[in-house]
Amino acid sequence: MDWFLSNYVNNIDSKGRVSVPASFRQVIAARGIRDLFAMRSLSLPVMEVGGPDLLERFERQMDTQDPFSEAYQDLALFAYGDGAYLKFDAEGRIVVTDFIRSHTGITDKVAFVGTRKYFQ
Repeated sequence: MDWFLSNYVNNIDSKGRVSVPASFRQVIAARGIRDLFAMRSLSLPVMEVGGPDLLERFERQMDTQDPFSEAYQDLALFAYGDGAYLKFDAEGRIVVTDFIRSHTGITDKVAFVGTRKYFQ
C-alpha cells in the first residue's frame, strides 16, 4: 500500500534538517517521487507535502479558469508563489526552511501526519 499513514514527531538538527519518517520515504520511493513539493495550507498552520501530483491538482483547477481572472491569479500565486520543492539528502532529511517555519511556527520538532495521498 502506498499511502501516507500514521504520525511521527522528529527533531530538527543543528543545521535545520529533519528526517522524513522511514515509512513515508518508502511510499515516496514506491511512487517514484524524486522531489517533494510543499505548499502551505490555507486553513491550518501546516504544509501540504507530496509529489508532482500535488502541484498538478492545482494546475488542473487553474486550467478550468480564464487565465486573466482573479481566481486563476489566486491559484497561480498560491501554487507557484507559495510552493517550494524540498530536496532529500543522502540520509532522507529535508531542510526546514524559513518559509516553512514562518507558516507553521515550527521551532525544534516536526510532526509528520499522513493524509493518504499526501502528508502534513
